[in-house]
Amino acid sequence: MKYIYSAILTQKKNKVYARIPDLPGCITTGKDLEDAINQITDAAGAYLCVQEDEKIPIPAASEQSKLERDEKDICSLIRIDTLEYRDKTDPKAVRKNVSLPSWMFKLADKMGINCSQVLQEGLMAKFEK
Repeated sequence: MKYIYSAILTQKKNKVYARIPDLPGCITTGKDLEDAINQITDAAGAYLCVQEDEKIPIPAASEQSKLERDEKDICSLIRIDTLEYRDKTDPKAVRKNVSLPSWMFKLADKMGINCSQVLQEGLMAKFEK
């Protein structure tokens, strides 16, 4: 499911506090604004997955103008996709066949190289770009 909520971001000293008023207890901090938005999006993903799994009603999003906040607070829309969140946080391995030249497979095997691990590391490096 996809949801959109408003997050309230409060800068204090060297941290940014983030909360989603419509999701009680959904709060976190970040080292800067970008990190706080990433952290609150992740926290909301976990929060909403639990709500879905436990069949607890999902609160409706409030209008930003009706949210209580200080004048210095930043209000930002946060998009949460629980299917995407579940995919990113699911540790289950998936078997995928790949083709390698015979010489490469033999050399990797002789050197004790775990091809699955090398593939995972290579893909992670690509994702980080």
